[in-house]
Amino acid sequence: MKTLTSLKNPVVQAARALSSARERAARGACLLDGEHMVGEALAMCPDAVEALFVDEARAGQYAALLAQAGQHTQSYAVPAHVLSAIAQVKTPQGVAAVCKLPPQRPLDSLGDKLVLLENVQDPGNVGTVLRTLDAAGFDGCILTPGCADPFGPKTLRATMGSVFRVPLCAVQDAAEAARALAARGYATVAAALDGQPFYERGPLGRKVCVLIGNEGAGLTPQAVAACTHRYRLPMRGGAESLNAAVAAAIFMYELMNHEGGMER
Repeated sequence: MKTLTSLKNPVVQAARALSSARERAARGACLLDGEHMVGEALAMCPDAVEALFVDEARAGQYAALLAQAGQHTQSYAVPAHVLSAIAQVKTPQGVAAVCKLPPQRPLDSLGDKLVLLENVQDPGNVGTVLRTLDAAGFDGCILTPGCADPFGPKTLRATMGSVFRVPLCAVQDAAEAARALAARGYATVAAALDGQPFYERGPLGRKVCVLIGNEGAGLTPQAVAACTHRYRLPMRGGAESLNAAVAAAIFMYELMNHEGGMER
């Protein structure tokens, strides 16, 4: 394990630069902070972890993580102030890593149960949807360019590592993707406040894609029009709508339980 002590070291500067979405896209890599996220990456894709940074005073605490590192991983011991600068959080956990981004999947390679996020801008919402999708047993997530970066620091923390297990697909247009899925036999379900009552729906079949829209504006009219179904969740209290991630979770679990899903 090499030792780095300077914030001006090129390796440190390269890791710090990954706080920028543009740099992440250009390099095809992201920065992970904390034992859980780094551990998930090492478990799911060890050869994708390019660099591992450990607080030199806590190296023994992370001996197991260091042992998991793949053959392509370079490990570094760094002082606490360097690790804090790399992780860019107030209280770093003592370990961080640079990891290659998992490859995007084509639309026609995804499974039967999907979520499409259109312009969901809050990183916490995108991350929570990915985590819930993983927990519920859905097969993949489709994102439009207006969504928060799934590999941004706030989104990554919200995924709790699920981002390494959930296939991701980027599309330019939600309506076009919905039409393509419908042509392949999917029920495309728009979450819309003017839709039919969700709990009064008929059978949708095994292949389903739920479309969730922007936190304030919802789905675009074009995306709603392209869907085969539009449903709303009941609002029995005073609230007019649900948080995007909460709504997505309800749709996913209900559909998994009643549309050919399996208990896992």
